[in-house]
Amino acid sequence: MSHDLSPRFRDVSLRILDADGAPADPASVVVEQTRHAFGFGNIGFDFLGLLGGATSGPDGDREALAAADVALAEHLLEAWLAVFDTVTLPFYWRFFEPAPGHPDTARLQATARWFADRGVRVKGHPLVWHTLAPAWLLDRTDAEVEAAIRARIRRDASDFSGLVDQWDAINEVVILPDFTAEDNAVTRLARSRGRVEMVRMAFETAREADPSARLVLNDFDLSPRYERLIEECLAAGIRIDAIGLQTHMHQGFRGEDQLASILERFARFGLPLQLTETTLVSGDLMPPEIVDLNDHVVSEWPSTPEGEARQADELERHYRTALAHPAVESLTMWGITDAGAWLGAPVGLLRADGSEKPSYAMLRNLIRGKWWHAPRAIAPDADGLIRVRGFAGDYRATAAAGSATFSIAPDADAAAAALEVRLTR
Repeated sequence: MSHDLSPRFRDVSLRILDADGAPADPASVVVEQTRHAFGFGNIGFDFLGLLGGATSGPDGDREALAAADVALAEHLLEAWLAVFDTVTLPFYWRFFEPAPGHPDTARLQATARWFADRGVRVKGHPLVWHTLAPAWLLDRTDAEVEAAIRARIRRDASDFSGLVDQWDAINEVVILPDFTAEDNAVTRLARSRGRVEMVRMAFETAREADPSARLVLNDFDLSPRYERLIEECLAAGIRIDAIGLQTHMHQGFRGEDQLASILERFARFGLPLQLTETTLVSGDLMPPEIVDLNDHVVSEWPSTPEGEARQADELERHYRTALAHPAVESLTMWGITDAGAWLGAPVGLLRADGSEKPSYAMLRNLIRGKWWHAPRAIAPDADGLIRVRGFAGDYRATAAAGSATFSIAPDADAAAAALEVRLTR
């Protein structure tokens, strides 16, 4: 299958002006990219203890980290920043607020702020989910549960306004009323309210609390059931900013044709698509007869040389398939390292000791290589314009008179008038 990524690259013409608005000295201008418009994402769960400070929660704290663990966490963070620009942080309610009125706000804010200060987009996951709902909700009535959910959404969307710019507003709604793996108050509420009203509650409450945040509907069930849910929500007047499609592939790569078909099916809604949770194992595959991935429990699940080569190949094909579809706006890996990975699977780009797998080198070479505009001196043409061809995103131009930032939009028109860039010292 061919992957035409040319639409992701755009041609723009820059007219460089000095601080007074006059044409700048027509010498070479250094142009460099600072961030992609496409969200190249990964989770940041591993860094809460390092960046967020002390806590009594399940993720540990910096004070309790041994020196070796701190060094490894810092190495993982450096490797993370060398490739990715969009982070997903965990807001699983059971862990975030283990006792009523005692949320882990300060630690998550510190972590979110650290990433945001470095130009990383921050996403919260999730505001509403039946799994990992706090046990203290169970003794409450449905009306009290709904009030608690709304209060949680209002509080967290407000507390993280300006730091978290997008949320998985509600997670895995298709299975929500049917979920039986554990007793929880969110599923009970969904049985009385229905799927669409649960989505409405999550989206409308979050939007009232932070109108600037983008809200995502996220699910692993990519069957027609999810399509029907989206249709029903849109028909009910619920505003959805993006559709989240989970692509955990512990049982093997779906293949380009199946992925392309999935993307085309969900693109019909005219909404941006996010591949929110991507995993591909670098060891033995999970047996195909497993229906619920959580049911596969093994004492160890090692990464292997053969599996690592397969992971790198399939991951490149996965990324190229996603980028070839114009509706896809982001792709998030569900782990930088095998250590602590979901289900104990070897799905990281780095091994548990922090060493690189072939998949990490492959992604770094694509995302910060072939799909990246490294600093490059460009001389003006006969019209005094700087001609730039690059992957859509944010850029910086630097000349003798100063520097300036500009953006190449995903829909930039090469025939449009030259973009004026004013330098400042």
